Amino acid sequence: MSNTDNVKDKDSNAAPEENRQNIQIHLRKIPLLAELTDEEIIRVKAEIRIRRHAKREVVLHKGGSGDGLLFLLSGQLQVIDVTEDGRAIGLRILAPGDFFGEIALINNSTRSASVVAMTEVLVAFLPAPLAMHLFSHSPSVASHMLKHLAQKIQRDSEFRALLSINNTAKRIYTYLVLMQRKPGEDGGQPVVENLPTHQDIANMINTSRETVTRALLTLVQQGIVQKDQHKLTILDPEALQKLVQGT
Repeated sequence: MSNTDNVKDKDSNAAPEENRQNIQIHLRKIPLLAELTDEEIIRVKAEIRIRRHAKREVVLHKGGSGDGLLFLLSGQLQVIDVTEDGRAIGLRILAPGDFFGEIALINNSTRSASVVAMTEVLVAFLPAPLAMHLFSHSPSVASHMLKHLAQKIQRDSEFRALLSINNTAKRIYTYLVLMQRKPGEDGGQPVVENLPTHQDIANMINTSRETVTRALLTLVQQGIVQKDQHKLTILDPEALQKLVQGT
């Protein structure tokens, strides 16, 4: 791997110099940037900035300007919206490798939702002019972006359908099915990685934390799932699907 894709921490919000860690990232490990030319990588390296955020800190504010594209390097983020009565509604969870802020950037509009750190996170910020240049001049970035937007439309449609389910337990079961990662070639069990807290799940599907806790406990007691601290393994996918279908 070339040294051209290494970036040191340039976080303007970091601690004083003597307390700062010397963090390096490999730009080609970011999926959207993986196939850039060496010349493009050098240009990105010169302009990208790394920022740290503490748990529960707001990384992006709804209504803010679309001044750049952001990449989650480590930790976990939640995209949220706030209703007129002040309730926070979780829209989706972001994992390392994901990018966000692209809609406001493409539309030259304000941010449509806020993004909050669920853990301590490391985020990379790419200024709007360079991000837009890559969208229009890099075939690999354009292809990745089109696929991402298509998946986003499908995911949002599935989530709207989930929220229309009147039965709260079925909403929770459907959420788990949507969030699960299918087994790979190793034939392992489906899993929900980086499982959000019960309160975060409740916020996303418009119910109470207690209801989520009871539903997950029932699944564990029935041997349908196995719950670890940050992961849910689905031991009996067929039984979970039957609960989703109400059978």
